[in-house]
Formats: sequence, C-alpha cells, structure tokens
Amino acid sequence: MSQIIPPVRIGVVAGEVSGDLLGARLIAELRRRLPAVQFEGIGGPEMVALGCRSLFPMERLSVLGLTEIIGRYRELRAIRARLRRHFLENPPDLFIGIDSPGFNLGLELALRRAGIRTLHYVSPQVWAWRSYRVRKIRRAVNRMLTLFPFEEQFYQKHNVPVEFVGHPLADEIPPEVDMRQMRARLKLPPDRTIVALLPGSRVSELRAHADMFVKTALWLQGRHPEMQFILPFVNRATRQIFEEAVKRNRAWDLPITRMHGHSRDALGAADIALTASGTATLETMLTRRLMVVTYRMSWLSYMLIRIFSHIKHYSMPNNLAGRALVPELLQRDAVPEKLGTEIEAQLADPVHARETLLAFGQIGEQLRRGASARVADAVLRELGRAPA
Repeated sequence: MSQIIPPVRIGVVAGEVSGDLLGARLIAELRRRLPAVQFEGIGGPEMVALGCRSLFPMERLSVLGLTEIIGRYRELRAIRARLRRHFLENPPDLFIGIDSPGFNLGLELALRRAGIRTLHYVSPQVWAWRSYRVRKIRRAVNRMLTLFPFEEQFYQKHNVPVEFVGHPLADEIPPEVDMRQMRARLKLPPDRTIVALLPGSRVSELRAHADMFVKTALWLQGRHPEMQFILPFVNRATRQIFEEAVKRNRAWDLPITRMHGHSRDALGAADIALTASGTATLETMLTRRLMVVTYRMSWLSYMLIRIFSHIKHYSMPNNLAGRALVPELLQRDAVPEKLGTEIEAQLADPVHARETLLAFGQIGEQLRRGASARVADAVLRELGRAPA
C-alpha cells in the first residue's frame, strides 16, 4: 500500500499592502509548481483570494513609525505570540516572512530555533539605519531574499546567506508606457499637465499627508489653472481620509480624477507624480515618470531615524542611483509651496527630465530578473524539491 504524502504547508506573514501583492505573486508561482501547496499565517485580500488562510486581519499589522508602533505594541506582541504558538504546535515545512521586519524577524527567530526553516523576502533597511540588526537577521533566517542589488552586497559582507531576486514590479511594468493611450483610456485631456498624487497606501500615511497633498494641489492649480490631478486610492478608508481633507481645505473645485486602485494607469497618464516615499517611488520610476518625493512622520520617529541613519538619501530611486536623482522634501520641507515649486522646476527643465528618465530606464533593466520565479526557486531549494 503506497504511503500518502501530505501536501507542502508553508507559513507566511505579510503586514501591509505591498507585502500582500508580493505574497500573492509568490503563491501563484508556487501553485503552478506545487498545485496542492497550502499557505497560512497573515495575508491581505490578494493572498486570501489565492487560498492563503489568514489567521488575523493584515490591517492590524499595518502601522507607521515608532510612536504608532508603541501605541499598538501590546496588540502586536499578542498576535505574534499566538502565531508563534500556532506554528510551533503545527510546524510548517517552511516559514516565509514578507517584509514587516519588526514583526517577522522575532517570529522567524523563534521558529528557526525550533528547527523550522525560514526565508525572509524583502530586506529590512539595515543598510540604511540600525545596521546592528544584521546580527539578529543572521540568527533568524536561513536565507534573505533581496529586491535590490546593493542589499545582496551588504549581506554578503556580513556573512548572511542571501540572494538578489530582483523586483516583481520591474517584471510587470513595461519599460515604456504610452501617455496618450493611457489618457485616452481614462478619458483624460491629452494636452494638459497632469500630476499624479500618491500620498501613501496606509491609513496612517493618509492622516499624515492628506492635507499637505490637497494644499499643494491648490497651490499649483492657483498658479496653473489648466493643471489637473489624478489620485488612485488603495481602499475606501484612505479615500475617506482624503475627502475629509478636501472638505477641511474647501477644495471641492480641485480637478482631481479619483480612482480605486490602478496606480500604474494613473502614473502612466501623468506628466509627474507627487509621491510619498515608499513603494510608490519605485513604481513611478519604473513607469518612467518624473517625481517629487515627500514624507512626514512623528518628530520622534524622524529624529530616531536621523540619529541611527547611515545614508544620505531616503527614496529608493536615489539609493539605487547612488545620487540625488529625484528631489526629496521631508518633514519641515514638506510644505505646499516648496513641493509645488519643485514640481514646477522638474516640469520646466527638459534636459534634466531626459537624463532622469534615461537613468530610470537603466535601473529598471537591472531589476527585471523574473523575481517571483526566483523566489519560488529558493523556496523549492529550501524544501529539498529543487528541479534537477
């Protein structure tokens, strides 16, 4: 009588929207190779739609900055303890932490000590600040999977098993996005300057940025009446916060096209983006659109980052380029007049625009490596199922 082999069971935790998208792409890729594979842990709507069993709502993990984490510390600690207990009592064949290092690394450390193999997908920014965390990473993970080439070099230097897999967004976003075609598809005017507004994907980011983005749009529209705006929302909660900012600032007449999702379409139709620092800057770069990067957080979080930071630049395009390729206006500089003036300057310099977009294209080519397939290969190797 033949022995029944149970399906591969993988524990996985993604803590925010970008991690949910990465997790969904990985689940889809692994299901093509292991149709019966099972996933459980924490995931968002994209992962759940592909069959991941989420034991807690992903939104409970989506917090921003030190002060916000402190406010939710007890809840986050309780969720992690319950997950740890669940996986120790029902050990998966492999655990994958997707980003969210503050939550995942502690969980990975406990699981690896219990003999469960762990992968971490998306490096925390140890190369940027608090590099001493690499010691914990070395103990917590069997392998780090990085999205960017300079991260691989950092981990090699610190003797952490690592693989640069590339970025899935680079695989999905074509090198050229036709602006006219996108505007026609979205029924936008072909001959006006359009600014994409990307204030962030998390509720906490909208609370920090909504008024600033509305006021910047008002400032620009007052100087350029023909200018229009487009804003893709991640969900209803973020839209509600933005609409409240519109009311507070009496900006009902601002010509803003609202969209749910479809950020790439919004970027493809725009001349330039005003974007919060984060994944959106990478998406803007890969779409090859000009940008101005901004961010606000609590002053305590900002001062701690400044104290422990090892880098000059904060946005990913600038870190990948190794120079100030795009303007960054943070904290005290993140005010409407400065943001609007920088947007005007970017649009007024065609030579600089050509050089910037050329650099964007070159960086994009470095990141196009078939990332999800490479991560799936790494998972299969950890499971001892790599193809011969």
